[in-house]
Amino acid sequence: MRRSALCEGATNHDTGSFMHDTSRPRPDFDKYRLYLDSVQSPDEDTEFFDQLYADARGTERPPQIFREDFCGAFANCCAWVRRGQERIAYGIDVDPEPLQYGRTQYLPLLTEAQQRRVHPLQEDVLSPGLPLADVISAHNFSYCVFKERKTLLAYFRNALATLRTDGIFTLDCLGGSMYQEANEEEVIHEEEGFSYFWAQESFDPLTYHAVFHIHFKRNGEEKQEKVFTYDWRLWTIPELREALLDAGFGKVNVYWEGTTPEGKGDGLYVPVEKGEECESWIAHLVALK
Repeated sequence: MRRSALCEGATNHDTGSFMHDTSRPRPDFDKYRLYLDSVQSPDEDTEFFDQLYADARGTERPPQIFREDFCGAFANCCAWVRRGQERIAYGIDVDPEPLQYGRTQYLPLLTEAQQRRVHPLQEDVLSPGLPLADVISAHNFSYCVFKERKTLLAYFRNALATLRTDGIFTLDCLGGSMYQEANEEEVIHEEEGFSYFWAQESFDPLTYHAVFHIHFKRNGEEKQEKVFTYDWRLWTIPELREALLDAGFGKVNVYWEGTTPEGKGDGLYVPVEKGEECESWIAHLVALK
């Protein structure tokens, strides 16, 4: 059975990416840079959002305004504005530290014109009056911080209220038997000179509460444990679909990852009506008004 794309470490190896600057000196331990190199692929992710929008709405009016909820260092926002001169991006996060990191590390890699179209905001995703957007993204499972359905429902309602006409709200989710027990997987990034560890500490079958950690080990250095910690509720696809519909969305599509001949995720997602039994899987949900 395939492992999740997260544990496989979907990385940004495109040397044309504005954030993959190999001329930059190796810094002291930089957890956000390591996170980018091991978990995120901003250019590929924003291209995927365009595909989801086109699938749902056609291409007569390409999406222009993007909002990245739980944005951290808002890498996807920066990639978004590079895709067109009219594109605008808003990043929403309550934590000032990653927002400041993005301002000092990612924004300077954009042109001045592009920088003016990126708006990182220290706000709660539950706050009323967030910027309207054509595409709202809640990825890397960050919404799982909401452990009660009423809070999750409030967030979904806020996303619906701030979605422009013909917009889409997209989020990812994970599951499979692998996530119902403690485990740890290592992904070695040879070119970058470090290893990434995705570790699950616990799982409660009565509540579906689970605790995860990300560890890193750079070559020649000691392993840095619990660099990032996530205390989540693992929501299932039926629960998410029902909550989205109850929040007022009219339709929810599910995109499922394909499988390589070796049984691993191939990184290609297609709309499905039925999933498959997997030890570990990742899916994307697209909610429409």
